[in-house]
Amino acid sequence: LRRQKFWRKNNSYWKCASSCFVLTLRNQLSAFSYQQRAESKLQKAESFLYLCKMVKIGNIELPDFPFLLAPMEDVSDPPFRRLCKLHGADLMYSEFISSEGLIRDAMKSRKKLDIFDYERPVGIQIFGGDEEAMSLSAKIVETVNPDIVDINFGCPVKKVVSKGAGAGVLKDVDLMVRLTKAVVNSTHLPVTVKTRLGWDVDTINIEEVALRLQDAGIKALTIHARTRSQMYKGEADWEYISKIKQNPNIEIPIFGNGDIDSPEKALEYRQKYACDGMMIGRAAIGYPWIFNEIKHFFETGEKLPEPTISDRLLAVKQHAEWSAEWKGERLGLIEMRQHYSNYFRGISHFKEFKTKFLQVLSLEEFYQLLEETEAFYQNRIEI
Repeated sequence: LRRQKFWRKNNSYWKCASSCFVLTLRNQLSAFSYQQRAESKLQKAESFLYLCKMVKIGNIELPDFPFLLAPMEDVSDPPFRRLCKLHGADLMYSEFISSEGLIRDAMKSRKKLDIFDYERPVGIQIFGGDEEAMSLSAKIVETVNPDIVDINFGCPVKKVVSKGAGAGVLKDVDLMVRLTKAVVNSTHLPVTVKTRLGWDVDTINIEEVALRLQDAGIKALTIHARTRSQMYKGEADWEYISKIKQNPNIEIPIFGNGDIDSPEKALEYRQKYACDGMMIGRAAIGYPWIFNEIKHFFETGEKLPEPTISDRLLAVKQHAEWSAEWKGERLGLIEMRQHYSNYFRGISHFKEFKTKFLQVLSLEEFYQLLEETEAFYQNRIEI
């Protein structure tokens, strides 16, 4: 009886309390559901934004503002590309390959077609001045399944230019377009081009070239911001790259090349000229760390510490081992000779060790010399 009286007396209170509790719970669940939906939409928006920011070369997806390793004769071979990939390069290109050499089945040209899965995405670069030869060489390149076929219209070296190839084609834009179409029509792979501003300061034609090559079907363009007559001297003029990026008719990625040798300069040029990415060449020779150093500076505004002696010796060891693996022990170590000075540029007392490295012909000798070199510098640090 007492319980009945109690419930009758407090029934309205409990109903009210229960209603408030249910309403509060419902609001909390509703808020939680809204938060989930909002987070889901945010994730989709972020994914869309990421896809918008990604740089695409045909079906090849690269990160926002990628860094490319330049194709360099006698430098950008598989061992060096592997080292640069390890230290942050996003896209690699082979050494440039003569279209005539590929057709003749020249051993040196064929060897340059070697690519490996660990370095992907990777492009193979060809050069030449004959449409049929370029077409056939593109088909040969396709058989080794690279990710990209690149055309060199920028090499300023006399022996290449004198054959009407490389930067020599800058004198004849119509020929450049025909050569490009010959390659584009001969492969299902995305085709890219690397070129220069023009033949000389009086014939700079890169704006016309960019539009016409885009119409010919290329999927990206790398511009070395010098003319052929400059070779590698003087300052690269990136203003032309900026003009091309500002052209509303340009839809393909534009990569800048020339003079990028520090994180500070890379950031300055990115902000000033608004290119889609950068290609780095000479600054990476003997210093593959430059790719990650620039990326770290972009993300944090801080510079990474310079590589230590141990870091440099490890890079040399990896480069030499991979070179010996690819070329054979003796030849691999002989061809490493050009790199030692670059890895230890600015390091005091290396001259005496350089002489010894240049005489090494076996990995056993090489390993012993590495230990001797590290011990020497370690003792100097302790002293």
